[in-house]
Amino acid sequence: MEYDEKLARFRQAHLNPFNKQLGPKQHEQGAGEEAPDVASEEALPQLPPEEPEFHCTERVMDLGLSEDHFSRPVGLFLASDRQQLRQAIEECKQVILALPEHSEKQKDAVVRLIHLRLKLQELKDPNEDEPNIRVLLEHRFYKEKSKSVKQTCDKCNTIIWGLIQTWYTCTGCYYRCHSKCLNLISKPCVRSKVSHQAEYELNICPETGLDSQDYRCAECRAPISLRGVPSEARQCDYTGQYYCSHCHWNDLAIIPARVVHNWDFEPRKVSRCSMRYLALMVSRPVLRLREINPLLFNHVEELVEIRKLRQDILLMKPYFITCKEAMEARLLLQLQDRQHFVENDEMYSVQDLLDAHTGRLGCSLTETHMLFAKHIKLDCERCQAKGFVCELCREGDVLFPFDSHTSVCTDCSAVFHRDCYYDNSTTCPKCARLTLRKQSLFQEPGPDMDA
Repeated sequence: MEYDEKLARFRQAHLNPFNKQLGPKQHEQGAGEEAPDVASEEALPQLPPEEPEFHCTERVMDLGLSEDHFSRPVGLFLASDRQQLRQAIEECKQVILALPEHSEKQKDAVVRLIHLRLKLQELKDPNEDEPNIRVLLEHRFYKEKSKSVKQTCDKCNTIIWGLIQTWYTCTGCYYRCHSKCLNLISKPCVRSKVSHQAEYELNICPETGLDSQDYRCAECRAPISLRGVPSEARQCDYTGQYYCSHCHWNDLAIIPARVVHNWDFEPRKVSRCSMRYLALMVSRPVLRLREINPLLFNHVEELVEIRKLRQDILLMKPYFITCKEAMEARLLLQLQDRQHFVENDEMYSVQDLLDAHTGRLGCSLTETHMLFAKHIKLDCERCQAKGFVCELCREGDVLFPFDSHTSVCTDCSAVFHRDCYYDNSTTCPKCARLTLRKQSLFQEPGPDMDA
């Protein structure tokens, strides 16, 4: 009854805005003159004079009771002051706690609380409470401005509603999360691991068992089991460890160990952390195939062709470094996406092996090889002047070390016809002459026998 009386007082005071400043007696006289609805006014209960007429809590509680919730909200919903909205939210919370659980009044109060919070979110200044940059555990989070893109929080595994929620993305490992989940992150940025320890796990799925993990997730340490109680254990094919469903979303990735040992490019299920690490490492040249699996070149023809093209490009590099036209044309920038190709012929990245498997790498390297050879042998006179003449037969055209019918001495870099070099001698004649010359220059005189 007390709630109904307060509700009646609220409606009596607010339905007629001209009666807000009138006392109880004046209200009866004014109502009698206008005679809007005498029966309804007489039905209202008489209030004791010592009781205050209105309370702020009831004002918030009764906000919109007689209105449709799908219509335009009234009262404090139209307030533009954020401080008033926060105060109304706190008062509405107290009312919800005071009301009986699962009652209709409490449900109405919860609905009004939601509307108040949405209104506060609209009036909230993002530059005041939410900074644009947050640094946490080597993550560098930037506030996202996109509101229509549907994303999933990597921490709580729920949808990010960009229209009403603030969310951040790490510029290093692309970790996404709500602003409320930032302080709950316990995993450091994967890019820091890539910068400090850029190497792969080259054992195929090195499983050690759930007992070695104490039956807990390898990342968040949540209890897991293979039966799914309390949480399902999912294995990462890269690390061999088990993770919970929040840390392992069944993402697919190419496993470097399977590529190097089995030439297997089928994607396998990996955890979120492993997926980010493999994505950041995919273009890093950290695989030395000759040491890891030298027999791979005997079974994969594409790798043999690519190794020969890379060796030729390394022989062309000195021509471009000393050629002014080549430097102005920036020919070496043709391989700027694969900078390690102009530094050595041993290191490979997972992306190199994937492109070699699909055939894209062989085609692109062949085109680059032809462009470089055309500049040296046809377009540039300076580079043509740096050719060689076979020192064994002294015949034929000018030779270059990257020609397919030549042989190059590993000591003095002299160039010969391949047939002449292997037919006449297994040693370089130029190196032999240089050795004899050094011996004649530094040979000490023999002892004087007459003395």
